[in-house]
Amino acid sequence: MTALLVIDVGTTGLRAAMVGDDGRIHQLDHRPFPPTTPFPGLVEFDAAAMSDLVLDAARSVVAASGQAVDAVGITNQRASTIVWDRRTGVPVGPGLGWQDLRTVNECITAGAEHGLTLAPNQSATKIAWLLDSIDAGTAERGGDGGARERDLCFGTVDSWLVWVLSRGERHITDPTNASVTGLMRADGSGWDETVCDVLRIPMSMLPEIVDTAGGTVADAALLDGTPPITALAGDQQASLVGQGCVRVGLTKITFGTGGMLDVCSGHDAPERSCRSEHGTFPIVAWSLEGRRTWAREAIMLAAGSNVDWLVEDLGLFHDSADSAEMATRCETSEGTMYVPALLGLGTPYWDYGARGTLVGMTRGTTAAHVTRA
Repeated sequence: MTALLVIDVGTTGLRAAMVGDDGRIHQLDHRPFPPTTPFPGLVEFDAAAMSDLVLDAARSVVAASGQAVDAVGITNQRASTIVWDRRTGVPVGPGLGWQDLRTVNECITAGAEHGLTLAPNQSATKIAWLLDSIDAGTAERGGDGGARERDLCFGTVDSWLVWVLSRGERHITDPTNASVTGLMRADGSGWDETVCDVLRIPMSMLPEIVDTAGGTVADAALLDGTPPITALAGDQQASLVGQGCVRVGLTKITFGTGGMLDVCSGHDAPERSCRSEHGTFPIVAWSLEGRRTWAREAIMLAAGSNVDWLVEDLGLFHDSADSAEMATRCETSEGTMYVPALLGLGTPYWDYGARGTLVGMTRGTTAAHVTRA
């Protein structure tokens, strides 16, 4: 039986699974890996700790299965941004999560001065911020040389993991991840030099864009047997395919940390890569043999993270799994209403200044009513 190792890195945790050619999961290992929020609107993670945890989980499921790995596939949270030194392979700053909003002002400036429609949950302005942050630190120490003159690499989570697993042999990404960075051309044919010039991002930092699947893109030298890595895909596009939405018009919605609604839109490239007037984005659903299939995506910035907030910060119950039972203690929310804008509002408004709002409460409002709302 063919044994596939699947690595899935989400926003708050990661999984490694051994999957047979029958599509069944035979071994599974889940590890929590929540990001840190040093200040409201800031979302960071330790990229080195992430890759260590991925490697440990992968080795664990492989050992438990007792099988050799025939191929490796990686799916991941998208647009989260890592910059590392090409020579040492060491990250040069914190990883910035896709929910991080520190570059709202930079996005507004890019739009006003250059006509670019960028969002802070894309990678583009996060890269520029990290480079500027490195420069500021160098200046404070009285050092010479700017970050843009150094031999640095940018990558989303897939790119970072391939780099680590291949011992630095491959610096790549796929179009499903590239299309949500804010740096890809509208037709998906490569990186957009204009955006890079505006943000002063060296093209040499960017990974090579390869097909989503269809051949060996790297060898996982850190795993026993050096199995080939044969597929890379952003998590939402992977779930679009996984739920069978491979024809035009087929749609899925996924509720994780955020909520993502994706509609398969076929092979015709969008006229532009930026956000539409309705607040949706064109994304690459997958790329095979150089031919791209597209999708349209609507984004809810906070979905499951609202439940995490009820658990971790308000203490309404002990575990997110308890939320369903809590909500069934009442038939309605009795007029209590909640606007889930803990990280601003995504589609269709894209209001990063919006805040979560809980209204309509009375003296009789209980934790059950709040949870149901």
